[in-house]
Amino acid sequence: MKTLYGHVDGLKPDQRRRLENLYQVRETPDKVASLELCRELAGLSYDIRRQIGLLVERSGKIHTVVIGDPHKIMLPEFRDYRVVPGRLLGLKYIHTHLSPEENLSRDDLTDLALLRFDVMAAVTVAEDGSPFEIHVAHVNPEPGGDPCVVLAPVFPEHLDVACDTLIRETETAVSRIESLLDAGEGEERAILVSVTTEPRETAMDSMAELAELARTSNIAVMDTVFQFRHKPDPRFLMGSGKLADLAILAMQKAATLLVFDQELNPSQIRSIADQVSIKVIDRTQLILDIFARRAKSREGKLQVELAQLKYLLPRLATLNTAMSRLTGGIGGRGPGETKLELNRRRANDRITALQKELEKVKKQRGLQKSKRRKRGLPVISIVGYTNAGKSTLLNTLTQSEVIAEDKLFATLDPSSRRLRFPADYEVIITDTVGFIRDLPKELMVSFQATLEELENADILLHVIDVSNPRFPEQIESVEKILADLKLDLIPRINVLNKMDRVEPEVCQQWISRFDGIAVSARNRTSLMPLLKMLEAWVEPLVLPEDDMEDF
Repeated sequence: MKTLYGHVDGLKPDQRRRLENLYQVRETPDKVASLELCRELAGLSYDIRRQIGLLVERSGKIHTVVIGDPHKIMLPEFRDYRVVPGRLLGLKYIHTHLSPEENLSRDDLTDLALLRFDVMAAVTVAEDGSPFEIHVAHVNPEPGGDPCVVLAPVFPEHLDVACDTLIRETETAVSRIESLLDAGEGEERAILVSVTTEPRETAMDSMAELAELARTSNIAVMDTVFQFRHKPDPRFLMGSGKLADLAILAMQKAATLLVFDQELNPSQIRSIADQVSIKVIDRTQLILDIFARRAKSREGKLQVELAQLKYLLPRLATLNTAMSRLTGGIGGRGPGETKLELNRRRANDRITALQKELEKVKKQRGLQKSKRRKRGLPVISIVGYTNAGKSTLLNTLTQSEVIAEDKLFATLDPSSRRLRFPADYEVIITDTVGFIRDLPKELMVSFQATLEELENADILLHVIDVSNPRFPEQIESVEKILADLKLDLIPRINVLNKMDRVEPEVCQQWISRFDGIAVSARNRTSLMPLLKMLEAWVEPLVLPEDDMEDF
């Protein structure tokens, strides 16, 4: 006996038997639905006053019979069929609508777009229980347009669509389009999403920064989506209707990735991914990915790996549903560890090992600091928002060649160089990792050894990109992080960089407002006032020449 799914309570034995007999029907592959099947479905649906749905395999065999209520059908999971890139699902979906005036609903077209049914058909039921019209739609393989192609409704006896040919041509087009997209440059194609309670201007600024993060990670941004809510949805972050629209947009844009500007908890990642069937990450994971790409030194790689493990540990259950299988049970008591438990234990062991390694790094840095203190070399540390021009300033001041790119987090590993003043004494000038709004706490902890470099700074140079329209907010973010690190009491000079990109009168306003000094980090001549200011600050800290050794 075949299983009936859905709303089966209250069915009479005869009605249940007729529904179960639908499993015995064999349709021909060249038809969307035969006239006989349309008549049987319409009559049954009229009799039980509920919608009826059939999932039909390409061979014509009935795979699933689902019973809904008068207005909708909730489809069950069908684990033996899944959406595969470049393919349709392999199932036709034929169902009834009790009103003869009803067309394919929004939910119907959403299911068609997301699940990629071979064909979607809705048979409307006339007042006497006979089939009235049949509405047919299929996936639109061309990106950028409507996700579905809806054919004109016809009477069931006049339906002459060659179903097998339609499926074959649609699937070929889907495969061709997705292959062309995949053959681009290996880039991910992302839709950026913000679900926020913040004002629109704040959300737009944050989204612009997320787009820069995506560019840094070589992700092509296909579109951006905003939803402003009084309160985030605890399950999906956004409303379920908006999420369905987002899933269709992702299909239209051939996106491979959704990037949320807000941090998602493990259950939200799982719930959203189940609905959209593509990869889902949040801002924190994107930043971690950038750090992983940019880390070059052994210390940097250790710090990034530790941050990634701490972020992923509570999310391991969402990464692979196969982790629920049991392993290692032979010869022990009980069933043994689950795969999930095993992965968690390994992750915790690796975290412990990384923390020990970073403790060694911390001790080595302590020795280096003590040597500097003995040699009496003042330390100037450059801080600032990522991509503000810190590395460029270091290069120009010290005539070095530290990597400097127009990308966020271009350099992660701290760099130290000597700077000699005209008065013939030297200081150490260091550049550390750039800051960013809401810097992930996992990174703050993991980069503690690096950020502790700032503790022994005699002066902080806060580099500010005044050409960025969001620089006042960036200043607040940097100052907040410095306060969190208890570094806000160290003397600080505000360096207003990229003065050549703003009007002189505007630049003068910023100088007065932020009590800073304007420079263009690429132009050494513009740095002379800054060098003189630094020399005046540093001179009282410098030991007599006889006490100095080569660094």
